[in-house]
Amino acid sequence: VDSEKIFKSIDAYNTAIKDLDKMAEDYQKQVDDKFAEIETLYINYQQQKASLSATTRQVLEDTILSKEKDATAQATYQDGTLMKKRLELIQPIQKKVFDAINAYAQSHGYDLVLDSASNPTLLYNAPKLDQTEGVIKSLK
Repeated sequence: VDSEKIFKSIDAYNTAIKDLDKMAEDYQKQVDDKFAEIETLYINYQQQKASLSATTRQVLEDTILSKEKDATAQATYQDGTLMKKRLELIQPIQKKVFDAINAYAQSHGYDLVLDSASNPTLLYNAPKLDQTEGVIKSLK
């Protein structure tokens, strides 16, 4: 079977992927904005550095480093949040698909099911062996 094709035939999966992509895009924009702000602060600091007192330089350097640390921590946190959301949205769909594949294989007397979508060493499979459409029908 082609699991990628099966997943793409499920509206909930497509919606989940779109939602996750949008969430990832929003998170990336937030992180990019923070790093752009840090870069602006750093450029301004470099331009004014010569005219600043040692104390002011140290305060600005500490501020820049602190903001960079916070932005990096936010990026890491958001990656974790996105991964949790991905598991929350995708795992139930995966279970449903794998259960359907299992039931389909058992009901048709198959002893082995190969996934032609994720097996890069599969060089050929005869179209008559592909049971993707049957699994999709069993899901509906």
